[in-house]
Amino acid sequence: MFYERQWLMMIFETERLYAREMTISDLGALAQILQDPHVMYAYEHPFSDEETLNWLNRQLERYKDFGHGLWGLVLKETDEMIGQCGLTYQNFAGKSVLEIGYLLRKDAWHQGYAIEAAREAKNYAFEKLKADEVYSIIRDTNISSMNVAIRNGMTISGREIRHSYGVDMPHYGFTIRKNE
Repeated sequence: MFYERQWLMMIFETERLYAREMTISDLGALAQILQDPHVMYAYEHPFSDEETLNWLNRQLERYKDFGHGLWGLVLKETDEMIGQCGLTYQNFAGKSVLEIGYLLRKDAWHQGYAIEAAREAKNYAFEKLKADEVYSIIRDTNISSMNVAIRNGMTISGREIRHSYGVDMPHYGFTIRKNE
């Protein structure tokens, strides 16, 4: 189910979660995610306060510029933000692609929340944005995220090396086309 009422900032809901635009008041919850070294292992480092604020500001700009970005994932039962999932434009294999991204707090891992949200993000991309194809770009060591992409009907379509923080990081591009 998709929400059009802007005052709610809600994008979609699942049985256990809802996604909504983040606001500056989510900075603390976001810091719990982005500053956890276990969560950020695929990024090679936990974020600083400044990097966390920049990340949030980038999402707020994406909402304004594109109408979407990474949204806050909120657990309905407790009304707390446990992660992010959404759609951003990323470069992969020399082209700009629409990516489904997801990142959850460590205590929310292995409970099915990522696939629950990723499926709705995929539906949003195809139904609301009329995208023909979506990607998930995943570091080669992130087996859990690869499994989410596979469960979301995606297959590997390419591989590239990304250079970040002085480290070469191989990434796979998982894709699915509309109506697959």
